[in-house]
Amino acid sequence: MLMTLARNWWALVLRGVCGVLFGVAAFAWPGLTLAVLIFVYGAYALFDGVFAVIAAIAARQPGRFPWGLLLAGLAAVAVGALTIALPGLTALALLYLIAAWAIMRGVFEVIAAVHLRKEIDHEWLLAASGVLAIVLGLFLVISPGTGALALLWAIGAMAIVVGLLEIALGFRLKGLRDRVAQRMTRAR
Repeated sequence: MLMTLARNWWALVLRGVCGVLFGVAAFAWPGLTLAVLIFVYGAYALFDGVFAVIAAIAARQPGRFPWGLLLAGLAAVAVGALTIALPGLTALALLYLIAAWAIMRGVFEVIAAVHLRKEIDHEWLLAASGVLAIVLGLFLVISPGTGALALLWAIGAMAIVVGLLEIALGFRLKGLRDRVAQRMTRAR
């Protein structure tokens, strides 16, 4: 596994460079980055749905029809078309979904902390994490525009950090590959 990674070090570097470029784009052009992400998701859902419908029709047999695959495909086509036609609504729906997730997670973490207070030390850390998640969710609900921008910047920052780490790892693997190749040459 290690040698496979070392032989393909350039793929990690390329992946890292793409991550850094995406992160920089998220900071430089947040609106455009969000629009592109929404469009790419819409296109993916649309094509996935079309191919699922085609697969369902192609897989039909006498007396049997893959209704589940057909209905999932039609739903994906509808979601893809709506995403492309109404990108602002898609972004807002996604933001509210993330907000609801954060609030629910936070509530459950606070409940868990209360239940665990006699079982573990420093349960307040779990409760604090839950409260922060609730605050994040409420912030997203109250101020969706600023919240979307903050989320996009957080994703961009993560992409830059992860990209830089992947670049560093790729070059470390290249060095490993070169050292192993030198040892193999000397051994002959």
